[in-house]
Amino acid sequence: MVAGQSISDLPDDELPTWIPPQLSQLVKQAPGGSDWVHEIKYDGYRMHARLDRGQVRLLTRTGLDWTDKYPAIASALAQLPATSAYLDGELCGVRPDGVTSFSMIQSATDSGTTAGLVFFAFDLLYLNGTPIAPLPLITRKVRLRHLLEHADPSLHYSDHQEGSGPEFHAQACRLGLEGIVSKRADAAYAPGNRGLRVKAKCLNREEFVVVGWTDPEGSRPYLGSLLLGYYTESDELIYAGRAGTGMRAAELKRVHERLWPLAIDTMPLDRAPPRDSRVGSRSSFHACIGCAPSWWLR
Repeated sequence: MVAGQSISDLPDDELPTWIPPQLSQLVKQAPGGSDWVHEIKYDGYRMHARLDRGQVRLLTRTGLDWTDKYPAIASALAQLPATSAYLDGELCGVRPDGVTSFSMIQSATDSGTTAGLVFFAFDLLYLNGTPIAPLPLITRKVRLRHLLEHADPSLHYSDHQEGSGPEFHAQACRLGLEGIVSKRADAAYAPGNRGLRVKAKCLNREEFVVVGWTDPEGSRPYLGSLLLGYYTESDELIYAGRAGTGMRAAELKRVHERLWPLAIDTMPLDRAPPRDSRVGSRSSFHACIGCAPSWWLR
């Protein structure tokens, strides 16, 4: 399935291999009004869960199969009381105070110690051979809550607040959360769309994709700077800048070993970096593919 295709166009019994996730647009203030529902914005990896007759696949926001990385989550999903289902959610590490932590899931994924992660499910697109993505969000969430009612503790239903968006956002910020996501209660699921949902953040930070790296200079080993990019609202991958300070030799070695097999000969960006960015010379940098969404910096 591709972005922009309607799920309702597919046969009822055809469970898609992958559905492009519906995205959200950044805003400064959450919308008010009773026609919006508001959810906590989790700080983890966006993940789809595909269940088909006991077989589970965990899919990233670009459709990569990461099932083998998270066997405990896959096993819990396989026990759900459904013949087939397609869930949208966020895979997270959770601190003792209940707040999700991006660094925790990064560390768990890199080390392979993923048994303590939690999958927060916030949407249900297919259930038992029927596409329910065309139904209103609030209807889909009722069915999702019922599906997860007796699920393993590693699977959590993501509850919501109806209306009172600005107040909900303010409370999320007081609690030190990432932010909130606001969705129209009556809206169908729109794969790939970024304008029908909005997010209001609490923390002043942004996600960047690692698109390459430079060679080291002087006594610095392994690699120089990481080259970063970001996706525009039209899904173009644009150069954002460089990062590289604060990493010790052991961390530089680990990152280099992960990045080197991903090296490619072509520019992964949709637009070439500016000439004054110090990555204009092909000999000075290495591009990589597969870094996104495998590699993110915040």
